[in-house]
Amino acid sequence: MRTESEVVTHTSQHESSATIRPMLPNSGAMSTFVGAFEVTSKLTGKAYQCRFSHMWNGIATRHADTIDTKFYVDGGAHVVGLAHPAFVTFREQSGRDLTDREASFIAAEYLRERLEEEDERPLYDVFYDEVLRLIEQVGIK
Repeated sequence: MRTESEVVTHTSQHESSATIRPMLPNSGAMSTFVGAFEVTSKLTGKAYQCRFSHMWNGIATRHADTIDTKFYVDGGAHVVGLAHPAFVTFREQSGRDLTDREASFIAAEYLRERLEEEDERPLYDVFYDEVLRLIEQVGIK
């Protein structure tokens, strides 16, 4: 992860500066963006084995304005749909887009929270305010 710094560029006509913000770049196979992880229920102590698979634009498959992420939980498929308008707000506030890797971390954090409460279902829709909360919680700037 890069640290935030200021970059100054010089051209023959003017000087400008831009802030480079830390980010998690996309590298490697998408299925490796989030490593396998275990979540333990706060209610019963049940341990869930989780693995990230991939992501796609939700408009294509279910006509939702989401970025959909697929995880396997104890071998079963689960989709976490992140509200796309929150991605737009992040871009407007930070001056950059979220990377796919960062989106996968946000989805993994939401899934972890739900499984800790034993809220296990095939589809989770994460609404705008929740996505923004998770971006902050994960520490993405």
